[in-house]
Amino acid sequence: MNNAISWFEIPAVDLARATQFYESIFATTLIPMDLPNIRMRMFPLDDIQNGIGGAVVDSGGFHKPSLTDGPLIYLNANPDIQLILDKVDSAGGSIMVGKTEISPENGYMAVIIDTEGNRIGLHSIAP
Repeated sequence: MNNAISWFEIPAVDLARATQFYESIFATTLIPMDLPNIRMRMFPLDDIQNGIGGAVVDSGGFHKPSLTDGPLIYLNANPDIQLILDKVDSAGGSIMVGKTEISPENGYMAVIIDTEGNRIGLHSIAP
């Protein structure tokens, strides 16, 4: 096993709003993929065989946003977590835990609240 995580899904009640939030803070374009029972906006992935993929999803209620329940996923905020944090408020989210050093060798973490009410971790190695 190369990675402990292979896929993640972030719940959305307003998929357009959530897509705009993540595209704004990460300066990227999410990829639409709509199936009969779930609508997804996937994060770009350079290497699908070896990478970790994920999406913002509207599953009609199967997924529920939460500030406190369920797992906490950490998204890659390299090269500098502060560059992402600086965009969160203007994109409609909020910062729950600001930039915090884990240790010199493990980098930094933060936790944000997205537009859907999910708590999402951020991690970067460099300051």
